[in-house]
Amino acid sequence: QVQLVESGGGLVQPGGSLRLSCVASGVTFSNYRMSWYRQAPGKERELVAVITTAAGFTNYADSVKGRFTISKDNAKNTVYLQMNSLKPEDTAVYYCNAVFRFSSNLNYWGQGTQVTVSS
Repeated sequence: QVQLVESGGGLVQPGGSLRLSCVASGVTFSNYRMSWYRQAPGKERELVAVITTAAGFTNYADSVKGRFTISKDNAKNTVYLQMNSLKPEDTAVYYCNAVFRFSSNLNYWGQGTQVTVSS
């Protein structure tokens, strides 16, 4: 059974930092493209950052470039999202996503972790 479990969310002041973690179980982690998405109240879910399987290439939404960094540790089956210089508009529920490299039909989501940026 595939399971993605996020952690690390919370309340932080503008300009602060948080690091989100997503631990994957039930998968061969290195065969999955890992991504972070977020969904703010009243808005659609949007892609924040993605990291590819083997080479670990990364890509980011324009709104977070230069502030957020996605990384992964294949040995720990974990993907991270380091978020710096946080802004109130970063407030959202952040979700971890895993897509199998050989079939996009194998697509899994975590339960989400709340990030609130407020003074």
